[in-house]
Amino acid sequence: MECDQIEISNDSDRPASAEFPLKWSEWQLIDSILPTGGFAHSFGLEAAVQCRIISGPEDLQTYVFHVLENTGSLLLPFVYSGTMNPTIETWHQLDKMLDATLTNEVSRKASTSQGSALMRVAATVFTEFPYLKTMRDTTLASGAVAFHHAPIFGIICGLIGLNSGTSQRAYMFITIRDIISAATRLNLLGPLGAAMLQHQIAPVAETMLKKWMDRKVEEACQTAPLLDTVQGCHGYLFSRLHGRIMLIFWSEFTIRFIAFASLEMETLILWTAWPCSNNCITVRNVAALAPILLQLLAATTANANAGAAQQDLQ
Repeated sequence: MECDQIEISNDSDRPASAEFPLKWSEWQLIDSILPTGGFAHSFGLEAAVQCRIISGPEDLQTYVFHVLENTGSLLLPFVYSGTMNPTIETWHQLDKMLDATLTNEVSRKASTSQGSALMRVAATVFTEFPYLKTMRDTTLASGAVAFHHAPIFGIICGLIGLNSGTSQRAYMFITIRDIISAATRLNLLGPLGAAMLQHQIAPVAETMLKKWMDRKVEEACQTAPLLDTVQGCHGYLFSRLHGRIMLIFWSEFTIRFIAFASLEMETLILWTAWPCSNNCITVRNVAALAPILLQLLAATTANANAGAAQQDLQ
């Protein structure tokens, strides 16, 4: 029985029975069901497709390789440093350094939105580590950091007991998971093709991990500047899937009600596109407009059904 038990940390003296809760926490931390907003952005993939940088499976695979290389060189040092010294002082220092390093506004917003969500979820889920909630509450009160994702991921891994190798490998894994998921949503490949691509990329990801792991934050660097440029173009795309959801309601009076819910800004914009194109309302709370949208949908459906019934009578 003992030979089947997997050790998570080589430098841990805990009994093997204590490793199993830790292993479950590790799997939960990298599970896609964890509501951290990892699917709200595409690492610039959507912009790369519209810019004709990606036009086929080979281009997609090359793009994923560059994303992994850039993740290893730029973000793994922050994950490593956070794991090795998971204190609030280290977190604040790493967050400020990464905020100064990321010059791309799109990637900065994606990092802070995911990091803030991850810290909120971790403080709520991992209640056996009360220091997580203390760190979050203290930091929210002070407003000292921007909540970037990589340092927070490392801090959480360090607090729950994962070693540096496991935390850095996990971060590379969620990068693969998120970008391949984005490719699937963009219809660049199907679910089966996505699974095949993820399996094919794994050896390359392991090689990149060994190349960039256990480095100090002073060695963090950008290896693929084109990715940074392409991702910065995402906000200027005329139409885009990631970062917002579009709902279209039709009425029999040819008025089109369009609602955009931004996943990054947590806002909702509702306007009548025709004939009153300048009638725009911005609401901070998306949930507040949900009943209104449902009533609108029900009303337009009822009107359409009534019109169809009258036509049948005529």
